Amino acid sequence: MTLQELRFIIALAREKHFRKAADACFVSQPTLSVAVQKLEKELDTVLFERYKNTVKITPSGKQIVELAKRALENVESIKQAAKTDKNQLTDTFKLGAIFTIGPYLFPPLITSLNKLAPEMPLEIQENYTANLREKLISGELDAIIISLPFTDPGIATHTLYEEPFVVLMPGDHPLAKHKTIHEKDLSHHNLLMLGEGHCFRDQVVSSCPLCFSTRNEKAKMHWQTVEGSSLETIRHMVASKMGLTILPKTAALSPAYQGDMLTVRPLRGATPSRSVALAWRKSFPRDKAIGAIIKCIIKHFPQKS
Repeated sequence: MTLQELRFIIALAREKHFRKAADACFVSQPTLSVAVQKLEKELDTVLFERYKNTVKITPSGKQIVELAKRALENVESIKQAAKTDKNQLTDTFKLGAIFTIGPYLFPPLITSLNKLAPEMPLEIQENYTANLREKLISGELDAIIISLPFTDPGIATHTLYEEPFVVLMPGDHPLAKHKTIHEKDLSHHNLLMLGEGHCFRDQVVSSCPLCFSTRNEKAKMHWQTVEGSSLETIRHMVASKMGLTILPKTAALSPAYQGDMLTVRPLRGATPSRSVALAWRKSFPRDKAIGAIIKCIIKHFPQKS
């Protein structure tokens, strides 16, 4: 049994597909498949049921994968503990972020971190919250940037900033003449949304219920989901006058179009928002590195007093 084999079964349990798991581990599909079979033979148990286009984890496989995650976490803690006597800001820091935060937070963070901790490069990746959670627990990532709520017995969190949601629309949209936008007003226009799996989509639906609950069957035709897409793709579609959308303020104000092609309006009343936080394992020993990340982010996204 090797650590690599444990990483393989964790990835396969997450992706539920041999090719996708192999891609996530940066190995060939045959390499991953042979390693999983070898581990199953060594343990004398079937970890995964194989189907044509997917795999299903067995009850014993689920238990073993959870133990594998903890084992890798302990291994990572051993590695980090060996570095506690060294400068905590001179080794690579592995940082993850959800898709709707990373593109807007990483540029100012990296710029600031290059000045504060120039010898601590960031190894970064973007993913869904569930995948980031697994990678954090297993030690594949040192910390992750997510949207609250986010709870786990072995994970610590620190709120970084509160980010309001705003309406993004073409500059000549009929609603652009209003200083603020009521939720009900959005129910009569084509509203672009992220696909299933994005936590931001769920936050919009729960925090702006009137955008959707007041739609009749005809109006529902104007609720368009951009499946498996990104906030940037939605911004491009808004600029091309496909409709309007609700975005986090940092995403809505991201530069790309000049002049009055796009305009932003706040929502009327209690402004919906999300709490962005940094999460890391409580056993992670590089507290100074965590502190540096927090300091650099808050510098550009200060919390409200």
